[in-house]
Amino acid sequence: MCHHPFDSFRCRVQHARQHGDLYFAALISKETIASVFGNASAILDSARVYNTSVTLWVFLSQVMSIHHGCVSAVAKLITHRVANNQTACSAETGAYCIARDKIDEQSMQRLVTASGLAIEDSSPDHWRWLGHRVITADGATVTMADTSENQAAYPQLSSQAPGCGFPILRVVVLFALSTGVVLDMAMGRYKGKFTHEVSLFRQIDAIIEETDIFLADRAYAGWFEMARMIQRGAHVVVRKHQLRKSDFRTGIGYGKDDHSIQIDKPARPDWMSIEEYETYPDFITIREIRIRVENNGFRTREIIVHTSLSDDTEYTREDIAALFRRRWQAELHLRSLKTVMQMEHLRCKKPHRVRNEIRTHMLAYNLIRGVMSEAAVEGDVQPWHISFKSTLTTVTDMLPVLGLISNADELCTVLYRCCLQHAVGNRPDRYEPRVLKRRPKKYKLMQKPRSEYKPGEA
Repeated sequence: MCHHPFDSFRCRVQHARQHGDLYFAALISKETIASVFGNASAILDSARVYNTSVTLWVFLSQVMSIHHGCVSAVAKLITHRVANNQTACSAETGAYCIARDKIDEQSMQRLVTASGLAIEDSSPDHWRWLGHRVITADGATVTMADTSENQAAYPQLSSQAPGCGFPILRVVVLFALSTGVVLDMAMGRYKGKFTHEVSLFRQIDAIIEETDIFLADRAYAGWFEMARMIQRGAHVVVRKHQLRKSDFRTGIGYGKDDHSIQIDKPARPDWMSIEEYETYPDFITIREIRIRVENNGFRTREIIVHTSLSDDTEYTREDIAALFRRRWQAELHLRSLKTVMQMEHLRCKKPHRVRNEIRTHMLAYNLIRGVMSEAAVEGDVQPWHISFKSTLTTVTDMLPVLGLISNADELCTVLYRCCLQHAVGNRPDRYEPRVLKRRPKKYKLMQKPRSEYKPGEA
């Protein structure tokens, strides 16, 4: 029997078929949505068609589709209703957009976090790195529809002329390394006070707990970030901050290019209170490791990593070097969100809708990652060996059929098998320059708002 809110995909398919729910209930059930939303769902649950669960299911179908259109999302709902002998709702998208406007933001945030934690907690222990849960962070920017409301909340770049740019938002995401799921996320303006990646990271870093390992690039290698992790019993593996000097002749040596040093507490930053500043120790002890990256045909690169994993017997230099190389997976996860799921430019015209559009992308991403994890267990492989894009396409195409065929269990097995066949190679040293082969059309750049152009003016 299936009782957990985030049971296996196979269990959710059976539950959705038994209750005649929209096929997206196979990804997240009506009961799970109700338990997370609680009283926040009351504003929509009296609706004839677009109650909380149906609105969220249609929203998921929209962000997982190729063209992201509201018309297509509503058409899928109509198809399901007719197939289940229900009356077809209106093809107009107005009612759906009004219902989407009422989705509670805090509940959506909890749903993203709950889905990620549930998938990560159910993963096999051997997926963890030497018994530790590893959490990695990275930030990105997204643009959105150019409306006055969006511009007021998330102003465009100051270098762009009024009416010629797009509102821009910064997002920081915490990923679980083993399964790739989103554990938490924070959003803010692109520029301004408390909008840097690290400032947003501080809003959500409480999810990193004792014995966890925080894996990140040098943007998160500040003294206070490392000290805060160490104080709560977590560990850090970060690239050395560019302003710090290294001298491997000092400290306690563990071997070649491997020693332990003490880093003194810096002066109190303006944003930190005196009370908080005094809670930090006078210094932290950090293990410093030099990693040499050698690729045929390229100059040898040196990367210096700072970590609190001081036991050089349990955590060898080679182990930590291999772990730090996997930090690149956070970049790949963001690429899956922004490029594969087309989150780079958002459609909604109001700030709160934009934020929920991002959260819906994150939720859909987590649910696909959950299917990938189940397929990985079936095939006895690591989840990052499976293609996210292929899994998304497979699930999106097969999901509507699961509610119609007689033997859904067999199709679930076939779905897992298809996901396993779309494997990705292990290419840690692949070099991909940021250049384009296909040139864009040579239109002139917009120099003033579109409304100010005269007919025929170029």
